[in-house]
Amino acid sequence: MVLKGFVKKGEYFDSVSLMIVSKEVNTLPGIADSAIVMGTAQNKEIVRGANLYIPELFDQADDTDLLLALKAESDTVVEETLVKIDAMFKALRNKKDEGGTNFSPKSLEGAVEALPGANISLISVAGRYAGREAMRALRQGLHVMMFSDNVSIEDELKLKRFAHDKGLLVMGPDCGTAVINGVPLAFANVLSKGDCGIVAASGTGLQEVMTIISNEGAGISQAIGTGGRDVKEAIGGIMFIDAMRALAADPATKVIVLVSKPPHESVLRKIADEIKTIKKPVVGIFIGGDPKILEAAGAIAGSTLEETAVIAAALSKGASVDECRKKIADRRAGILEQAKALAPRCRGKYLRGLFSGGTLCDETQLICKDMIGFINSNAPLNPEYRLKDSWKSVGHTIIDLGEDEFTVGRPHPMIDFSLRNKKITDEAADKEVAILLLDLVLGYGSHMDPLAEFVPAFSEAKKIAPELLIICSITGTDGDPQNRSRIKAGLEQAGAIMMPSNAAASELAGNIIRILEGK
Repeated sequence: MVLKGFVKKGEYFDSVSLMIVSKEVNTLPGIADSAIVMGTAQNKEIVRGANLYIPELFDQADDTDLLLALKAESDTVVEETLVKIDAMFKALRNKKDEGGTNFSPKSLEGAVEALPGANISLISVAGRYAGREAMRALRQGLHVMMFSDNVSIEDELKLKRFAHDKGLLVMGPDCGTAVINGVPLAFANVLSKGDCGIVAASGTGLQEVMTIISNEGAGISQAIGTGGRDVKEAIGGIMFIDAMRALAADPATKVIVLVSKPPHESVLRKIADEIKTIKKPVVGIFIGGDPKILEAAGAIAGSTLEETAVIAAALSKGASVDECRKKIADRRAGILEQAKALAPRCRGKYLRGLFSGGTLCDETQLICKDMIGFINSNAPLNPEYRLKDSWKSVGHTIIDLGEDEFTVGRPHPMIDFSLRNKKITDEAADKEVAILLLDLVLGYGSHMDPLAEFVPAFSEAKKIAPELLIICSITGTDGDPQNRSRIKAGLEQAGAIMMPSNAAASELAGNIIRILEGK
């Protein structure tokens, strides 16, 4: 094997283009591994962690330089691959040009002039420039969604304070999901229009809640992402609280839903004080946080993302919370009976979870903790359970495949299934594994044909281990481009046990393991 690196000065490509090319390169014959990233400090560290870093080449590169690292069978393969990479990027440029219009604005000001009714700007540029572009948009009177990451905490605070004073929203940085006035932005889903408004500091958490609400027969008025750092002490929940106020004042919103990992204590107090001023029903979940704080402020606390969504949908349709909780209790009783029926079929004793959604990975660990204790992970609830090697499962293990160590030079696992498919067959070959637990996130931006990816992997896993249980949930709707019902039927035919939510899938897996362990 040879490792070769290249720096293309001043050749900036957006994240989508990089993901498309990275996926193609990693499937080329003779390529063992690769990294195709912009030269940001964070990306350099990720490349270093993947053992693909070449200091003499990469040290001097900056954010606008393209870094290429190729681990290949020979120099000839490297040379051939470079030619193919150039052709891929050229094809993407040509495709964009062909799909364009006669007028392509060269500046934000030009775009505003060309589309005078616009009131929101989506920023997706290198992090070092994103703050500047976001401020320009705010000065134009535009709300901002920042898909970009690697924005400093100082810039985020400056932007959000400015936006707050101007009555504008800044969603992000690193905001991957939003639905504004029915328009899905970035990784979002096709939803029924309704009167549930959501504020979320969690991307996949937001997608899980809003799709369940839609699938329950209710709908969404607004789904506002804030970026995960908004609820940290340094930012102080500026946009989370401003978004709550916007929904409280929105005539189209009847029920307000809050979704986040536990905010900092000082931010939580602010959120609780704000809840007390809102006359509309508020339903919330701070995943892993104390529900009593929400309840003391007058909100209804959900114990899982699914329960939160089901309660919100029930309130929207005029049902009582008591009726809703009975429905959830009955569903959990049904899952326990299902687990009792499945446990005798198991071979092995371990649970292995392979997740594309970070929040869903967290939720699963929390649910399973109460059944079987803490679980090994690359993103563990308890630091003592952090895997020494993220690539090697030990005992009960749940992996977030969206973490940096798995995404260097590769698209996010919601887009590229290749790594997860490999791990599915690897785990199936381990005779001590009883259950594979998986999430699947649909919608815009996600893989358009997940059946083509998962069905062969499931079939291979079942061939290796016929008694292996594959438990899967789908975050999505029938309106999504992939169509949830079609995907569900296809995965069931491939041998998967399909559950209606991540919480339900996690409860089923946890109950089976608990029965196997005699707890």
